[in-house]
Amino acid sequence: MEIALIISAIGLGFASGFHCIGMCGPIALSMGLTKNQKTNFYLQNITYQFGRIFTYSILGAFLGIIGQSFEFAGFQQYLTILVGILLIIMAIFSFGGKDFASKIPFVSRALLKVKMRLGKILQRPDYKSRFATGILNGLLPCGMVYMALTASLASGGIWQSSLFMFLFGLGTFPFMFAVVFLGNFITTAFRVKILKVIPVMMILLGGLFILRGLELGIPYVSPRSESLHVEHSTDGFHTDHTNCH
Repeated sequence: MEIALIISAIGLGFASGFHCIGMCGPIALSMGLTKNQKTNFYLQNITYQFGRIFTYSILGAFLGIIGQSFEFAGFQQYLTILVGILLIIMAIFSFGGKDFASKIPFVSRALLKVKMRLGKILQRPDYKSRFATGILNGLLPCGMVYMALTASLASGGIWQSSLFMFLFGLGTFPFMFAVVFLGNFITTAFRVKILKVIPVMMILLGGLFILRGLELGIPYVSPRSESLHVEHSTDGFHTDHTNCH
């Protein structure tokens, strides 16, 4: 995976952490973890967090199947540009600090079902339940996750897309771990201000994907594809060969 994609995945996850505190923070706080047994507290918290990251990785792998299909068909370049355009569109709908996913009709119904299931699991304090809580938490409709999944499409394949979402999940880890440990330590006013910056970041990321898809030959930002490089090298070889005769 390219360095630009790795940085994008972690950076997007870190920025999404502010959003996660408001969206998933209440669920994390509802687990009833206490600091009486510190080792148990940390391990259960980590188990919950990696349940979320596991779900993101699996979702990324499914999206990677689509991305790999485009790559085999020779349309990876166009898919990357399309992903960039979609990210910009989603970012525009996210201005104002609102999660665009909440505007999708079926989302509220899906959200209710997941929350009902979560309510039952939260009553059980074992590690298995914490991991299951994280898995279901990862399935909650979330605009930032949808953006990350859209971006993962352009990663180039199944494992690349899964890795992109894993890194995205790691980016959200610090804030979500801290909210269990410290409570909702970020004020609503501050979080709203940060959320207004996220769409701008998404537009920049969308622009990066468009540049990447255009393959302008800019190192790290818009490198040429290997196939194009080989084609140019082959053409040069034939030209030299002809000149020899």
